[in-house]
Amino acid sequence: MSRRRRALLLGGLALVLGGLAAFNVAGREAALERRIGGLVDIVVAREPIAAGDTFRERALAIRRVPARFAPSGTTGDPRALVGLRAAVDIRADTDLTAAMVAGDGAPRSGPSVRSGERVAEVVALGSPQLVTAGSHVDVLVTPEPRSDGPGEAVLALEDIEVIAAAPLADGDAPAGKGAPGPRIAASLRVTLRQAVYLAAVQDFARELRLLPRATRDRGRGRAGLRMVPELP
Repeated sequence: MSRRRRALLLGGLALVLGGLAAFNVAGREAALERRIGGLVDIVVAREPIAAGDTFRERALAIRRVPARFAPSGTTGDPRALVGLRAAVDIRADTDLTAAMVAGDGAPRSGPSVRSGERVAEVVALGSPQLVTAGSHVDVLVTPEPRSDGPGEAVLALEDIEVIAAAPLADGDAPAGKGAPGPRIAASLRVTLRQAVYLAAVQDFARELRLLPRATRDRGRGRAGLRMVPELP
């Protein structure tokens, strides 16, 4: 056998063995993930925090750990701890748990609402598979049509965060109003002005639709866009 042919054979064998090794490693990683669970976020102390000190957002960080090893009583949102006080001295890089929080010993539950924000509850047409907690949507409003003209649709709000969402059963959806299709009860993070507007729209408009946005799509500037169906 010539040297060149031997080198080619050895090179091919190395590639095959490398592929088998990579496949084996990937299989082991998948099996390990099944045993310990996926990664979850937990809040840790970025710097030492003394007992009695107020948790500040800059003093907190997020660490990703396998779900199986995440301590109980933790949160993945630093804002749930901001403003509360430490019950004990906490060293840097410590996982923060409810026992370390003074008072009721637990972070605030429910969505974190910042100053100037409100949570608006709406019932609207939308996809239960796409409109989920953490997603962003545009709100499309269909006003009641005028007697002397065609109906129209208005892009009312853009890039609104969905805090919570749940599909409505047919019996729970409003009857006798709006187009057919799946409906969702959603909690939206909005400003006070937007919350008042959504309350009025639900009383007087014909329909609300929640249009899911792509994960990284934060484009704005089209609010107020109106479309009228073309007449034949």
